[in-house]
Amino acid sequence: MTKPPPLVLLVEDEAQMRTFVGIALAAHGYGMIEASTAAQGIRLAFDRRPDLILLDLGLPDADGSEVTRRIRQWSRMPILIISARSNEANKVRALDEGADDYLTKPFGAAELMARIRVALRNSGRTGERAQTAVQLGDDVRIDVANRTVLVRGKEVHLTPIEFKLLATLVQHAGTVVTHRNLLTEVWGPGHAQQAQYLRVYMTQLRHKLERQPARPKHLLTETGIGYRLRL
Repeated sequence: MTKPPPLVLLVEDEAQMRTFVGIALAAHGYGMIEASTAAQGIRLAFDRRPDLILLDLGLPDADGSEVTRRIRQWSRMPILIISARSNEANKVRALDEGADDYLTKPFGAAELMARIRVALRNSGRTGERAQTAVQLGDDVRIDVANRTVLVRGKEVHLTPIEFKLLATLVQHAGTVVTHRNLLTEVWGPGHAQQAQYLRVYMTQLRHKLERQPARPKHLLTETGIGYRLRL
């Protein structure tokens, strides 16, 4: 049997943007359902169980963050924010509340589809998007299950904190993880404001894994927001 195409729910009140996204999705073989309000979006998410949600924040009846909070009560389906709000505070808030990624308007169809592909790949992992092994280019192989890291064929020693930080980024590979979420997962809830910890340990990881630590290719900084592991 032929596998059905991925179904995307677009929650967006701007008709022109719905048309643009619909054309891009159709051109790449995706199915789409759409909603123009938060209430309609939540209802369709529950009734249709799409593979991914594209969610605007500026909806007429509620902020898109409320949609994220409601959906996260019962589902881990990927949520990609598409919004004209470009300041860091809005991005951090949306990601902390459970969104998987954030795309600022205006954006091109190629970038939109690339972000969708990453989110769908991540959602296909078992459990809480658990990933056991990843390859970073030709240089680095990370095996979370066996707690080993190979850099250009040689095993590299990581401290327990370094490995936990790296494993957390691997679990969310391809999407941005906020400072708060990383600090909470690696050090615990009491350290959610200790951003200096992250800077120190990310610098150490880059020196151990990257060819050019000052110009990293895999351990990327999302300025003011967090970090992203690029496969």
